[in-house]
Amino acid sequence: MTAVDLDGADGGEKVAGPADAAEILARARELAPVLRDRAVEIEQARRLPSDVVESLRSTGVFRMGFSRDRGGPELNSIEQTEVIEALSYGDPAAGWCAMIGSDTGLYAAFLDQDVAERMFPILDMVTAGLLFPSGRAERVSGGFRLTGRWQFGSGVTHADWVVSGAFRYRDATPEPGPDGVSPGSVLLMVPRSDVEVLDTWHTTGLAGSGSCDYAITDVFVPTEHTFTFADVFRGTGVLAHPEVHMRNMPGVALGVARAALDHAREASVAVGRSDDYRTQVTLADCESDFAATRHGVYGALRRQHEVLAAGGSLDDLTPLERAGLPLSRRHAFRTARSVVSRLYDLSQTSAIYRPSPLDRWLRDTTTMCQHVVAQDRILQTAGAYLLGARPSFPLALGITPLQR
Repeated sequence: MTAVDLDGADGGEKVAGPADAAEILARARELAPVLRDRAVEIEQARRLPSDVVESLRSTGVFRMGFSRDRGGPELNSIEQTEVIEALSYGDPAAGWCAMIGSDTGLYAAFLDQDVAERMFPILDMVTAGLLFPSGRAERVSGGFRLTGRWQFGSGVTHADWVVSGAFRYRDATPEPGPDGVSPGSVLLMVPRSDVEVLDTWHTTGLAGSGSCDYAITDVFVPTEHTFTFADVFRGTGVLAHPEVHMRNMPGVALGVARAALDHAREASVAVGRSDDYRTQVTLADCESDFAATRHGVYGALRRQHEVLAAGGSLDDLTPLERAGLPLSRRHAFRTARSVVSRLYDLSQTSAIYRPSPLDRWLRDTTTMCQHVVAQDRILQTAGAYLLGARPSFPLALGITPLQR
């Protein structure tokens, strides 16, 4: 396989990495069966073992959002989703962490280029954290003092940087947002060493993602380490848009659904149920739902890519095309849960034991559907947008305040 050499943190050390989308995808597919073999261990550890993190790093998944002018492969959102899908076919928790950690290069577009180069001297660094404002950022000279506690820090146990949303304060008084009414917020990035990880991640599913709560106490964050999705520093391009970090998320759902379908088909053949009517109908019904859902996700991504690659913006999509992006994402998660649930029922008592991957996938898909991108808030957001009303989660549509 080919590789590129990138400057290390000291300007002299070189770090090899995969050069393009095809190689990253190939490495992800090669790693998938290894992740499947480690899935029980990952779940029991409630976080990714360090060697699994390094295996993910070696695929290039964490660098795939970095731009070519930084020496990165700059995978588009379709290619990124394919990589996350391949890894999630092996293990959804590992795929989830890969999806979160791969945002590092995407966040770099919202930072000054020189700052991003200093923060991320090596392109395989991992970023984790919760973007919704939960903390308090008190404005001080040169930046903010950040304090707070956040939930759902997927991958925080192995992250290099932690990004957290917080409400802005000045002299203990809340600062208003761009509309002058809503509270102002900002995203702040701090080194993992300044973060206290709280061992709270005891969950139904996605246990191996290590999505623990975390706390930050009175840490100074320079202004240059803060950003909002309304301000893109890296110009234009298919990745320089505010909702870019959400686009590859359905890869997790599609990967686990495909894994469950393949497992159920192979198991049915192995136990001699190929001629069973119920088995035939259930598998075919699930395959049809999966195929339609996958085409919906990639169709929406392809149309978005066509518009953005031609120099357009999200505003150049038709309202239906723009609403279709978050809707297809939500539908992928809901379909994955439905597919796994039906295959679980089809397998009857053989599925109920913990060694069964269907048991784990049932719990994983149940948990991932609790994420906001799979909730009814997305339906309200898309519906309101189509009706000219106010979406409750406009960022899902790539709509942000005009200024910080």
